[in-house]
Amino acid sequence: MSGMLCKKSRSLGPMVAYLTLEIRIEGARSLKDKRQVIRSVKDRLRARFNVSVAEIEASDAWQRATLGIVSISGSHDYLEGLMRNVERHAIRVANNNGGEVTDSFLDFLNEAEFGVHFT
Repeated sequence: MSGMLCKKSRSLGPMVAYLTLEIRIEGARSLKDKRQVIRSVKDRLRARFNVSVAEIEASDAWQRATLGIVSISGSHDYLEGLMRNVERHAIRVANNNGGEVTDSFLDFLNEAEFGVHFT
């Protein structure tokens, strides 16, 4: 894995952390095989960390997938620690289910960058 890249955007008020994971599923021989690995990763991250997880850049390619994981908090440090834990856990779950996290990217957005007010 090439490691997590992090763009820091510090501000007062709520922030959103957005983690992107690239997953390779070498042994997948069908879309069903791919979905089984991705569903396992998504379900376990949601249950353990209470984060939002979705497959993005949906593709019919059986051996690769991209997941987006999002959380919101008033603390940048909390979000950074949370997302590092999420990444570590996703690596373990993917490896245990025939996948491999090949790349990750972490970004932070504050409410000013969204142009909306969180309440």
